[in-house]
Amino acid sequence: MQQAPQNTTIETLVPDWAPEKPFERPPVPAAVLIALVRRPEGHTVLYTERSPDLRAHSGQVAFPGGKIDREDASIAAAALREANEEVGMLAEDATILGYMESYYTGTNYLITPVVAEVTPSGPFVPNPGEVHSVFEVPLSRILDAGSYGRFRVKRAGQEHSTWQIDHDGHMIWGITANLTRKFRDLATDEVAA
Repeated sequence: MQQAPQNTTIETLVPDWAPEKPFERPPVPAAVLIALVRRPEGHTVLYTERSPDLRAHSGQVAFPGGKIDREDASIAAAALREANEEVGMLAEDATILGYMESYYTGTNYLITPVVAEVTPSGPFVPNPGEVHSVFEVPLSRILDAGSYGRFRVKRAGQEHSTWQIDHDGHMIWGITANLTRKFRDLATDEVAA
């Protein structure tokens, strides 16, 4: 994990899938929080299930996060603000551990994952306007390479593949699963197969 986000240039960006027509605007900066939640039984990783009423990615599993606002003091501040807005997590409950390499999506977002250890002072409560439910996956399951399968989806007649994790009725796939696997590979110092 990096101590500060890398400077990424447009020339080095490779999206997880490419749209048919290139974007005419620069990527939208965004941040997600990979929250390692301290629990008596061991660390867990926090996920949200997005509201089915949202315009984009409705019902999908995601890390807390979103666009970086001009008012945000830093990438970490944006991730913590989003976690507070989505699940009521207090910024003072989090200790930032580092940043992962930025991830460019086919929807033209440049996401910086912020990794933090969280000692929650209260329960996570979903904001009904954004989040349908909140759940946690044991860190030991995230670190186990055997937990990952492949999810296949067709776009414009082409098949694309992402990582997938099934946990207690929640299917984690797409960008969130890919970021989870990148975190796992960094944490275990193993390369994805």
